[in-house]
Amino acid sequence: MRPRILDLNVLQTLVAIADTGTVTAAADRLAYTQSTVSMQLHRLEALLEVSLHEREGRRIRFTAEGEQLIGYARKMLALNNEALDSLRQRQVSGQLSLGIPEDYAFLLTSVLSHFSQLFQSVQLQVICGSSVRLLEQVQAGELDLAVVTRQTRSPGGEVIRREPLVWAVGAEKQPSLTDPIPLALYSPGADVFREVAEQALFSAGRQWRLAYSSQSMTGLMPVVVAGLAVVPVTRDMLTPQLRVLDERSGMPALQSIEMALHRPSGRPTEPARQMAELIREHLAGDG
Repeated sequence: MRPRILDLNVLQTLVAIADTGTVTAAADRLAYTQSTVSMQLHRLEALLEVSLHEREGRRIRFTAEGEQLIGYARKMLALNNEALDSLRQRQVSGQLSLGIPEDYAFLLTSVLSHFSQLFQSVQLQVICGSSVRLLEQVQAGELDLAVVTRQTRSPGGEVIRREPLVWAVGAEKQPSLTDPIPLALYSPGADVFREVAEQALFSAGRQWRLAYSSQSMTGLMPVVVAGLAVVPVTRDMLTPQLRVLDERSGMPALQSIEMALHRPSGRPTEPARQMAELIREHLAGDG
């Protein structure tokens, strides 16, 4: 009889469910469909011939066997990453320019730290800007890589993560949610967040007004925290100063946004190839 071998991709899905609590959130994190996540979980149970989870409404509760396997899965994934890092640590030199929207910079902190430790001979330059501007710089060959919000008008790129959008207000103060709803939005053309918010409100027949606009969340925060406006954000962008509005608020549900990795046409440099691989690993596995 052939030995049963655990698939690391399936174990990554198991850990994502454990971290997020639901199949939907795990699918968003991994950029999978919900049916793919469910299928992988059931396939794992069939392979092991043991029940790993129970459903409590939309949330997943793991059995004792499931919790035990999650512990092993984390160790196996960590060992996998350790092996990859060890093989990567050959001499790589040169220059690398990476574009990131300011509001995504915190997501890549561990990536940048990891890269600098592995490839100390690479001169890394990080440039912040709007997703639209960064995409233009990639297409012009001015950037080696860029992680941006996938644009509806020119999608392209490699989708590496999906993030649900939510409505947020100040943790202690919020505006009236009667029409017209005061919104804090990114400047026109700065990102997809604004388009998603406007479309959701239009589809729901709600009226709104622009209370404040900025190129980044840093600029929007004071107005939202002061209780003067509502803002669309990803859950990763939430801070203790913000509070999510749930469905009881009457605000319409928002679509997810996609984060995409873009690079110029042609063969990438070795530093760019290594950075792209680290970004895929970290952004698909975190959240």
